[in-house]
Amino acid sequence: MYRKVIKRLLDIIISLAALIILSPVLLIVAILVRCKLGSPVIFHQERPGYHEKIFKLCKFRSMTDERDAEGNLLPDAIRLTKFGKILRATSLDELPELWNILKGDMSVVGPRPERPELAQQYEKTMPEFEFRLHVKAGLTGYAQVIGLYDTAPYDKLKMDLMYIESYSLLLDLRIILMTLKTALFP
Repeated sequence: MYRKVIKRLLDIIISLAALIILSPVLLIVAILVRCKLGSPVIFHQERPGYHEKIFKLCKFRSMTDERDAEGNLLPDAIRLTKFGKILRATSLDELPELWNILKGDMSVVGPRPERPELAQQYEKTMPEFEFRLHVKAGLTGYAQVIGLYDTAPYDKLKMDLMYIESYSLLLDLRIILMTLKTALFP
């Protein structure tokens, strides 16, 4: 019952409540992104999701569109501004993903969605990676609260697979609380 109905219902309630409660923060960040980085404020990136369906992940923009003389984008390290680093460090850049959750592309809790090129690379070296696509991608996940940003991809995959095998209401609530604790008290 939880996996088929309640999880989706909770996703809708949590994402809608968060969008309403955080709307002043979303507005302020959107204005700052527009002033400091330009347009568009929201960055869309394709990600493989549930059953390999590609969806457009929404994030606040954190890099400029600076290009070289031939019109090619400069390397990410150059385009990522100090303001963009702050957005990423505080995870404020990920707040628009609440819209992805409300739409049903993602869940509040699940494996983080990888960029398509990384997903393809991981599928070649770690065949069990495809099992991550048997559940919706999440805004937060077991690997994010238990692992660290420098955790090796295979170790993150093992954590994601452990979550997929045994997720429940209690585990999801625990992950949400751990995420809030990390976000509010880094």
